[in-house]
Amino acid sequence: MTDITVYQPDFLYVKGRLHEGHSLGVSAEGVVLQQGSIPAGARIVRLPGRALLPGLVNGHSHAFQRLIRGRTEYVAAGREADDFWSWREAMYRAAEALGPDDVYAASRQAFLEMALAGITTVGEFHYLHHQPDGTPYADRNTLAHAVIRAARDVGLRICLLRVGYARAGFQVPENPRQRRFIDRDVDAFVASAESLAREVRGDAAVSVGLAPHSVRAVPREWLAALAGSPARSMPVHMHVAEQPKEIEACLAEHGLRPVALLADLGLLGPGFTAVHGVHLSDAEVSLLGGAKATVCACPSTERNLGDGIVPADALVRAGARISLGSDSQATVDLLDEARQLEGHLRLARLRRAVLDPGRGDMSGLAGRLLEMATVEGARSLGLSTGGLEPGAPADFFTVDLNHPSLVGASPESLLAAIVLGSEKGAVREVAVAGRVVVRDGRHPLAEESGRAFQGLSRTLYS
Repeated sequence: MTDITVYQPDFLYVKGRLHEGHSLGVSAEGVVLQQGSIPAGARIVRLPGRALLPGLVNGHSHAFQRLIRGRTEYVAAGREADDFWSWREAMYRAAEALGPDDVYAASRQAFLEMALAGITTVGEFHYLHHQPDGTPYADRNTLAHAVIRAARDVGLRICLLRVGYARAGFQVPENPRQRRFIDRDVDAFVASAESLAREVRGDAAVSVGLAPHSVRAVPREWLAALAGSPARSMPVHMHVAEQPKEIEACLAEHGLRPVALLADLGLLGPGFTAVHGVHLSDAEVSLLGGAKATVCACPSTERNLGDGIVPADALVRAGARISLGSDSQATVDLLDEARQLEGHLRLARLRRAVLDPGRGDMSGLAGRLLEMATVEGARSLGLSTGGLEPGAPADFFTVDLNHPSLVGASPESLLAAIVLGSEKGAVREVAVAGRVVVRDGRHPLAEESGRAFQGLSRTLYS
């Protein structure tokens, strides 16, 4: 009897297309096996009426912000309008109140929702570090461990992007609402990340990256130190050009726009991810493309906050990579992030199929968007998942071909129907490293997590 499991869906996603009659072999270690004959004694799992695709990679998440969904969708009394900066003040209310158990409960609920949507990996941009008064915990990574535990309990793979935060901004007074974020110096920031990486080394589904928050929150000397640090071998993620005020402040402080500053310091490269990248000049687009850097677009958040539209078409032409993230958890649906990315560009460019690669078939645009939601996200996190190639982790999800949102699709149109038209309720099975964490659309922790999250929400907002 072999420990190999063979999944037999109606359609399997391989190299940019859905193929009928293909099977997915998975080893006992949770690794994808070479296509070929079924070995004697293999466990056969038939998946009729299913398409099987690589697990989605959520490249940018603030899990605790799941708590504020629906609680900021109005203009506060005394204001004429609402924007990113007023939303940020409302977000701080949650950030100030959470202890380690609360961070765990909020994160677990966000991650559970991700799993139900076919997400198997999350890049968690984690900036909540200290006690409410700013005093470090005895273990400086207490809250990071709570987030990691939440992801692993749900069954997700996680890259904890440990954030460095030095100040409120250039010539901006200290903000006491940010005291839980602040590290005393760049060495403390890097040391915390390196310590965390050592502590999680025993779990192959957990990794660590560096995340200097933004040019407004991190001074030039921090960025210069990171550029020359041995820790630079970790993935580096950073909020970049999300808001016009950030551009103005960077010009005032450095005489350079954000991407030009990062290029000047030597931070750009294939291991660098600029989150958002909304307000980019043509020169900055060229710099990111020339460096083969990634831009992580978060269209649902960028729309929700009124940030603007990521120029993904120009970035792709320049040679940059695009990944996708759920960011503020306004919604959690990575395929919808992909279709919003394309949809926003259609509104801006006044034409259709803006990101279509020009292959002339129905799988081209859908395949490109799915790659952004899988392979490119994994690449930005320094991970080998995101595809179903032999030797890769067996991270995958299935969709129900009889779901109302997919009924009627032909084999030729099916991939486009899934990526550009399916509802996340069509997701039925989800596996990470071959371990099934969602079965027939259900996660075993759903009720327990929902009760805990509901209790936390009532306590916080009563």
